[in-house]
Amino acid sequence: MIDFQVEKFQGPLGLLLQLIESEEMDITEIALAAIADQYVAYVEQAENINPEEIADFLVIAARLLYLKSKALLPYLSSEEEEAEIGDLERQLRMYKEFIEASLKVSDLINRDHKSFAPIFNKSGRRGLADKELIFAPPKQITASALENIWQQILARLKKQEEKLPEARLEPKVSLDERISHIRGLLAEQLSLSFQRLLEKAETKVEVIVNILAVLELAKQRELVFEQEELFSEIRVLKI
Repeated sequence: MIDFQVEKFQGPLGLLLQLIESEEMDITEIALAAIADQYVAYVEQAENINPEEIADFLVIAARLLYLKSKALLPYLSSEEEEAEIGDLERQLRMYKEFIEASLKVSDLINRDHKSFAPIFNKSGRRGLADKELIFAPPKQITASALENIWQQILARLKKQEEKLPEARLEPKVSLDERISHIRGLLAEQLSLSFQRLLEKAETKVEVIVNILAVLELAKQRELVFEQEELFSEIRVLKI
């Protein structure tokens, strides 16, 4: 962490917070905007910034900002606001812990450690292999927290893998084509079973189009219907 220099204070940010919380320094006399500007300038000039350091700065800066707003506007402060700043601090600390854990995991991978669990050595005893196996996340990163994160990742993957319902594209049935088809059948057979003509249709749409085609041909006086008795088979005859 860098040393900051503002009116009435010079040093690291952690020391400033300590002095303010112990009431050895008045937060209202500290220009937090100047501190923020100095840190932004520091980040812009630095070649490599440790994410852990950024998390430290955000945690302390958030606390200082809350203390100053509470000192300047005491009548506006509430338990809800204090709880919110507490939640923010916890989230920033958790971010810092995850950064630390990710750096350790990255270091293990770079050192070619392929396993993070105890295994059996050559003697058959449970222990470490020839290469040292180490996995030491921060103490507050519990197995339950890691499991929750893993479940969230799996849930996101499942959402991404969900397939959309398949849409069935039925072939377009043309009335003109069915009329030509029936004309061709009548040219060969002169007489057709109306029921069998409908049974050959594969979909309801084809059934309807076949009926319309037959009615259109009857309207054009190209065929007639014949039925010997009530409820008997209906036949289509070419005129």
